[in-house]
Amino acid sequence: MNATALLVAALVQWAALATIMAGAWAIHQRTGNSGFVDAVWTFSLGAVGVVSALVPLYPADVTSGRQLLIAALVAAWSLRLGSHIVRRSLARPEDPRYAVLIRQWGLNAPKQMFLLLQKQSIVTVPLALGLFVAARNPAPLFGLQDWVALLIVVGAITGEAIADRQLTACIRDRGERLRVCARGLWRWSRHPNYFFEWLFWLAFPLFAIDSSGGYPQGWLALAAPACMYWLLVYVSGIPPLEQHMVRKYGAAYRDYQSRTSAFLPWPPQRVS
Repeated sequence: MNATALLVAALVQWAALATIMAGAWAIHQRTGNSGFVDAVWTFSLGAVGVVSALVPLYPADVTSGRQLLIAALVAAWSLRLGSHIVRRSLARPEDPRYAVLIRQWGLNAPKQMFLLLQKQSIVTVPLALGLFVAARNPAPLFGLQDWVALLIVVGAITGEAIADRQLTACIRDRGERLRVCARGLWRWSRHPNYFFEWLFWLAFPLFAIDSSGGYPQGWLALAAPACMYWLLVYVSGIPPLEQHMVRKYGAAYRDYQSRTSAFLPWPPQRVS
């Protein structure tokens, strides 16, 4: 696989993602519920990832076991997370992160939301390209790296699902409605769902990199977890959500911040 094939793949992925996110913008304009935007993003990345993993580079190509595995894993991730976001969005009128931006944008909100979603399509390309590269590692399937990567994927999807269920249980518990959720995994991290989301993408460089050096393109897959970490920790994940939680819970959430790791799971600190 040469540089031209990589460039073409990236451009096609971006075009597909940009088109789908334009559809997400239309859904938001119609429903007024920005939560569905994240669901569309998740399903779109899953679909683009599956196609990227399976599409043949040349007419005579035969689909490999590695391609099927990568496609199956990203499909499982997308269906699980996307379905959860849809259910969450049906239960509340707006995503608080987007709600703040929409208020700030005022009458210019439709245009700014469209531009934001197009920016999302651009920063999603490293994730999709990581799947494309991982699926085409010519090394024999199920070497040690592949088994480690598979265990990481299973642990990440399971961990994120547990974190999501625990948070949902906190919200539904009448006694916790006015409290910060600090049960289960949420005692060890303020955003365990984000941590497991990042962990999922960390597995694909292991699928992609050939330790023998026979597939240098595999190193490009490192951009996927790097991009996801940047987005979650510094851009669209933790910062706006933490601001919302401080506004909502005040001193209770600041106390939670003082004793609980922001991202990486860690035993809670004792605060005197």
